[in-house]
Amino acid sequence: MEKDEAGSNVVEDERGWFARLHDRFLGVKRHEGRFDVQPTAESHFSWLRTRMSLERTLMSWVRTSTALIGFGFTIVQFFHSNLISTSAVPFRHPEMPRYMGLALIAAGVLALLVALWQYRAFANYLWSHDFASVAGPARAPVETPIFAVAICLLLIGCYAFLAVLIRAI
Repeated sequence: MEKDEAGSNVVEDERGWFARLHDRFLGVKRHEGRFDVQPTAESHFSWLRTRMSLERTLMSWVRTSTALIGFGFTIVQFFHSNLISTSAVPFRHPEMPRYMGLALIAAGVLALLVALWQYRAFANYLWSHDFASVAGPARAPVETPIFAVAICLLLIGCYAFLAVLIRAI
């Protein structure tokens, strides 16, 4: 076992450079005694605050994705209704609003995918064996309604993207 600059023992693994790089950026490599969590009321409430912060972050991403998807779909519908009205001045590039709407809808869907991936990864980390002593008596992660709302919004966004795309062809 090696010792780092502070003199604590470093747990070594025999994996390749990619695994070590992965561990370095995700903080998986552990120092013995450095990250031991004591199960106190303060540490449990800190864990709960972190969990609620994770939920608020997902809610913010859902709100942002909803705005992007809704605004993209609104742009497509608004300019489509202007194109079919007879009193409107013809556009120089009549397909641009549709492309802009598709880009906004795609950005909303991709942002929501990244947010859901980040949420699941961090939630799994919070429920890992490192925090088992402060997480509480439950043995598995508790899903909240915002995760279901995010999945529904993801499906709605995919449907909106396909509806606009099919009409574009």
